[in-house]
Amino acid sequence: MSAKDGGYFSRLVRKLTSDVEDLDADEMSERSGAEGAQRACDCRSGEEVTVLGRLRSVELSPTDGPASLQAELFDGTQGVTLIWLGRRRIPGIEPGRTVKVRGRMAERDGQKVLYNPYYELQSPVG
Repeated sequence: MSAKDGGYFSRLVRKLTSDVEDLDADEMSERSGAEGAQRACDCRSGEEVTVLGRLRSVELSPTDGPASLQAELFDGTQGVTLIWLGRRRIPGIEPGRTVKVRGRMAERDGQKVLYNPYYELQSPVG
């Protein structure tokens, strides 16, 4: 067995014994870097950022209140709350979808937030 095979087998064993969420986080973190996005954990308030991740949740605003759509994006390192003001629904913005977002990072209640980010829906990796 070559050293190369050992790397393959150690990755295989890790995949078989790791928690699904950990594997998903590793995959998202690697894909982020490959597509030129920043890691959410490295982004600071006030910076113009590009983050790539998977939507964990999408929350629609009630019809009797101001229109807004809120989603939680996870890039493998940290969560970022995405808030679109004036929108109740955006086609394609749904849990499980991978998106690349760009905007100015803000902070609300100690959480990272992007208001009205520019977004690109990503194709699933096969």
